[in-house]
Amino acid sequence: MRHTISVLVENKFGVLTRVAGLFSGRGYNIDTLNVAPTQDANTSRMTIVTIGDDATLDQIVKQLNKLVDVLEVHNYRESEFIDRELVLIRVAVDAKSRAEIMQITDIFRAKIVDVQPKTLTIEITGNESKVEKFLNLMKTFGVLELTRTGKIALARK
Repeated sequence: MRHTISVLVENKFGVLTRVAGLFSGRGYNIDTLNVAPTQDANTSRMTIVTIGDDATLDQIVKQLNKLVDVLEVHNYRESEFIDRELVLIRVAVDAKSRAEIMQITDIFRAKIVDVQPKTLTIEITGNESKVEKFLNLMKTFGVLELTRTGKIALARK
């Protein structure tokens, strides 16, 4: 089962290494990891997606709470959070496929951010389901390059 964990940490050198080391040292896998400063320059938020059962997740949360620079740990349950992901994708185009790709891009409310004679670079944001559906459609045209941010999330309050 996939779990989304939000970790508020002090914005200090080595914190990311300690958190990643906790996962690798115990044999837990990180599916996606996103780290960025918050509105307070002294703190950063890590959004970690991992796979495991509830017992494994409880152990991860307990271990994270023991780390010195960790301020808060939240295990988000379904519908308790809002999540988004950003993807940049470069797709091969020809005169025939360009219009179709542009139409699909509009339907998904994505943006074309670069146009070249034989490629389009598209930016899409959304939840994981939306992004995956879009990427599956783009595979038929020929994905040349792709990069993803991983999930970011905030609790619903």
